[in-house]
Amino acid sequence: MEKVVLGFSGGVDSSVSAVLLKNAGYEVTGLYLDNTDDAALACAEETAASIGIPFEAINIKAELEEKVCIPFQQAYLEGQTPNPCILCNPSVKFKHLLAYADKIGADAIATGHYARSENGMLFKGHPENDQSYMLCRITREQLGRLVLPLGQYAKREVRTMAEEFNLSVAHKPDSMEICYIPDKDYIGWLGKRTALPSPGALLLHGQEIGIHKGIHCYTVGQRLPGLIDGRKVYISKINSSDNTIELAFWDELFHTEIRARDFNWLCDIPSDEIDATVRVRHTKWENPPCKARVCDDSSVLIRCEEPVRAPAAGQSAVLYAGDRVLGGGFICN
Repeated sequence: MEKVVLGFSGGVDSSVSAVLLKNAGYEVTGLYLDNTDDAALACAEETAASIGIPFEAINIKAELEEKVCIPFQQAYLEGQTPNPCILCNPSVKFKHLLAYADKIGADAIATGHYARSENGMLFKGHPENDQSYMLCRITREQLGRLVLPLGQYAKREVRTMAEEFNLSVAHKPDSMEICYIPDKDYIGWLGKRTALPSPGALLLHGQEIGIHKGIHCYTVGQRLPGLIDGRKVYISKINSSDNTIELAFWDELFHTEIRARDFNWLCDIPSDEIDATVRVRHTKWENPPCKARVCDDSSVLIRCEEPVRAPAAGQSAVLYAGDRVLGGGFICN
């Protein structure tokens, strides 16, 4: 029987994953990555016991601080829009799953992500809840040992399976917030950790039209209240160097050229320009065709056939060939 280490939070997704893996013949061990409180840990342990899988917990708070929280904080202070899950997956979550698998002699690791892993390649999951974008920075070693039992299912189907399996967490709410900011108040979280940027100028086409509250309070694409000349205005660029925020009208938010740095390839690095599609945020409605090439500085220049709305520095640009994830990098200003 093949052993697998499952990232186990005790929520609906990881619990259904545990049952599916058991039913498929795996010997499953649930690994809880502890970064919250004792109550959450106790709940996860109880759920694992009800499913009948061994349960282990590892405290990751110090590593999460170093690898995710500090970069997240710094990105906001630099006017970027970070995605902490994309940072966490390769450097904390999958790193510990793989290390523990090696420790107990398990060949495979697993999570409850809605994506598909096949023959060392990563693919989109069910269109209703695809999470492949969030996995764009995992390593090829991690991917080669990864099992994703929920990839073919919609979330509603997983809820139904949880009921059919008589899981106590079948109706447990989904966790939508950043795990280390459970009240969703990231501005308050930042304020407890560091001095926040001061107010500065709001610029529309180079002209100052108002004052912003601090660059950490905004993200590219966000609409500002009110109208200018009868038109809605949006954040188009955040400049930490001079503490200004540039505004634009809706039609000015769209771009056909994106550059991504620190690109993580999940295929062989292409030597020539390639045809692909690109996603610039974790949404389902934008995935236009594009051409991409690796530049001399190893960044990737992406030219889209259709404009994408408000690509934000710090977010990830993820390339696809059909449903396959080719890799992802951080969007530059």
